[in-house]
Amino acid sequence: MFSIGEFSKITGLTVKTIRFYHEKKILIPAHIEPGSGYRFFDDRNIETARVISKLRGLEFSVEEIKSILAQYDQDEDLLQLLQKRKQETEQRLRKQEKIIEKIEKVISQQREQKKVDNVSNTIEIRQLPAVLVGGIRMNGKYSEFGKAYSQLGSALGRYIAGPAMCLYYDGEFKEDDADFEPLFQIRKQVDAAGISVRQLPECQAVCLQHVGPYESLGNSYAKLFTYLRENNLSTVLPTREVFLKGPGMIFRGNPNKYVTEIQLVIE
Repeated sequence: MFSIGEFSKITGLTVKTIRFYHEKKILIPAHIEPGSGYRFFDDRNIETARVISKLRGLEFSVEEIKSILAQYDQDEDLLQLLQKRKQETEQRLRKQEKIIEKIEKVISQQREQKKVDNVSNTIEIRQLPAVLVGGIRMNGKYSEFGKAYSQLGSALGRYIAGPAMCLYYDGEFKEDDADFEPLFQIRKQVDAAGISVRQLPECQAVCLQHVGPYESLGNSYAKLFTYLRENNLSTVLPTREVFLKGPGMIFRGNPNKYVTEIQLVIE
């Protein structure tokens, strides 16, 4: 039999930890002295302490260890359990790696956006001329407008006379059922199935050129809305975005260098 101090030296566990494990009923002393309550341990306790230490090193909880000790008494019996824990740990690591990638992307975007804030985002009121456009109005996710631009490009081809644009008919962000219209400015009237060809009227708009990825457009909208309130201006839908510089048909380019002009039409 070993006293708790001797057992501590043998196992490398502190006396406080040994008492804690006893309280949790995963390391029961071989003998407890009546009256004094002194704990004494034997060789079997040493083996149990070794198993507990190894499992704690593998980040099993005390409750899990308690269950394991109640069910298994041979190393071979633990192999299946350890294999499962290995797979769970690998899954967590893959998930954490993806989260780290997302965090790094956000940090990079924010750093680039701070640089951009110092050199761009000048708000101005402009008179926008009437323009002939061809567009496809859609209801769905914003990410789906790439299909529309592909269709517009095929149908309008050589008649396209300016950068891609998009009209947003909602006064709020919508995740799945947004109402928007990808379009191109064109140089002449054409007939194309499924495409609305018409003239956008001349109007006055509050304009701002946003430099950076589309994910950070919200920062520029915030500046525009603040400007509108400060100048007691009201706007009408649809909101316009003109993609002065963005991803090409083949190469995506650097999102930090995209240039999008937001145009809010004034009442």
